Amino acid sequence: MALLPGIHGPRDLDGLTPDQLRQLAAEIRSFLVENVARTGGHLGPNLGVVELTIALHRVFDSPADPIIFDTGHQSYVHKILTGRQDFAQLRSRGGLAGYPQRSESEHDIVESSHASSSLSWADGVSRAFSRTGRKDRHVIAVVGDGALTGGMTWEALNNISDDNDRNLVIVVNDNGRSYAPTIGGMARYLNRVRTNEAYRTLHRGSDTLFRRLGPAARAVYRGVRGGTHGFLSRFTNNEALYSNLDIKYLGPIDGHDFESLIETLELAKSYGAPVIVHAITDKGSGYAPALSDEADQFHAVGKIDPITGEALGSGGGPQWTDVFAEELTAVGAERDDVIAMTAAMLRPTGLQSFAQRFPERVYDVGIAEQHAVASAAGLAFGGLHPVVAIYATFMNRAFDQVMMDVALHKAGVTFVLDRAGVTGPDGPSHHGIWDLAMLQLVPGIRIAAPRDATRLREEFREAVAVGDAPTVVRYPKGGVPADLDAIERLPDGVDVLARGTSDDVLLVGIGPMVHLAMEVAERLRAQGIGATVVDPRWAIPVQPSIVDLAREHRLVITIEDGIRVGGVGTRVRQVLREAGVDTAVDELGIPDEFIDHATREQILEDAGLTASKIAHDVVAQVLGTRIPMARQTPTGAIPTLEEWEKSRP
Repeated sequence: MALLPGIHGPRDLDGLTPDQLRQLAAEIRSFLVENVARTGGHLGPNLGVVELTIALHRVFDSPADPIIFDTGHQSYVHKILTGRQDFAQLRSRGGLAGYPQRSESEHDIVESSHASSSLSWADGVSRAFSRTGRKDRHVIAVVGDGALTGGMTWEALNNISDDNDRNLVIVVNDNGRSYAPTIGGMARYLNRVRTNEAYRTLHRGSDTLFRRLGPAARAVYRGVRGGTHGFLSRFTNNEALYSNLDIKYLGPIDGHDFESLIETLELAKSYGAPVIVHAITDKGSGYAPALSDEADQFHAVGKIDPITGEALGSGGGPQWTDVFAEELTAVGAERDDVIAMTAAMLRPTGLQSFAQRFPERVYDVGIAEQHAVASAAGLAFGGLHPVVAIYATFMNRAFDQVMMDVALHKAGVTFVLDRAGVTGPDGPSHHGIWDLAMLQLVPGIRIAAPRDATRLREEFREAVAVGDAPTVVRYPKGGVPADLDAIERLPDGVDVLARGTSDDVLLVGIGPMVHLAMEVAERLRAQGIGATVVDPRWAIPVQPSIVDLAREHRLVITIEDGIRVGGVGTRVRQVLREAGVDTAVDELGIPDEFIDHATREQILEDAGLTASKIAHDVVAQVLGTRIPMARQTPTGAIPTLEEWEKSRP
């Protein structure tokens, strides 16, 4: 008889026997494969934490004992155990989010899926519980998928170890990977622990011995295991990792063995002070296609065949990331000084082919964007030109380093921001909508937004040619649209893509939004309104020809897939005012909100970024019935609606 349908909340786990827990784990794995294969999502990380998550909910009392996942993409099993088993619309509008989300359940605590922050959250929550007299409650942080490579975890550990009177359990989900195999000295150390036969043999032997002696001996084992750990760790040289932190350490334990998990978590729960539980798990556990995927063990998948793991419907044209990967490798073959850097995202950001060709010229720093950017400044000082490839959303974490380490020192560093703009199903913490507003604050920075593959190649080459300032090339997630050639390139590099029969409206499209601007121009042309469409190519700084064109037109419309507040449109309006140009500017973009998961098309429609909506509003602005209104015609008269209707072709 199936067990999963009877699990509506964590306390439904209490009466299950060890054999039933194992059956439940198998059912959950089948459920995950079947459902995620249909919708896409983070499969490998969740297959790896099935037993661990079940054990956590068996031992602790969520939500009274908050469980904080770092990163949140390993929370699918948590969702299943807390009453959310409808995965039909996972990561789609109206369905479950791909990360914890408070609006879904009181069991979800931290929604952000940016790695390495959980221990700081846990530090704060546990301090609050202690200070307000709720010392019967525990806080559990599940740190995995490479999060220990992030500096924030060590800042948090430093502070946690300074106050040991709290019920705080840190579970290290050690699968040896983030997106790909975890890198760095910490990863190498944990790998030695994970594979140390002396420790494994000694641990297995003592565990087996006490189990054979019955319940009383197992109770003794649980009580003395913490004390004997000092001997075990010294015997295997494992004390080096945490000995100076003054935090209790338990492990490593088998993260797929319920008996070990539950006994160790119970011991950690009873300790009354911060405890680290080191659990070794296999990413993709129980699903052969994931385990055999050397690249990332099905970290994140699209729609797949649940039996074979083969991708479904993956045809189509090239992706933005693919085009960048090819061009970076080509540039690398021409210039020995070009090196590549990333933060645990070698394959997702397109650096894999460059790494295969030039392995000695690639640096993956782990989940440490701040370090990557500051290190890049040092590499530039040393005579190299670093290309730092990061998801746009993660660039938020390194703003200070871009400002103070790169820009202030006039370092020639190129940032390539993948997944810029609206990304869709991954939700609020993954949309790359802040980079244009944030980075244009940096003095001397230059930001390019290509509209197609050809422009991506040429703008990337222009970026790496700059040796005295930071440059940025940003592009969205997904497939590259067909090339859209200009009818004219102006002396400062601005591309003109269309000109109307009259200079009514200047449409300034940023990056892929140029294609939308062209659709708007077609609709306006059908309404008898002349529209010029330009692609600045380099959105920041605002080029002089944009000012000249704005002076000639009655209205300027900027369209970008970043937030409106402080975006490129705002910068254009400021530059026009500084130049004494009084043409009205309407800045279109994404609202300054946290936007839930949905398709890119749904989100853009919600923001009013559709050809029909923009054209409708522009007509009203030209007629003077909507603010900002277009400047008067040269004759000084704005036609009435009736006159305009009569004049339409």
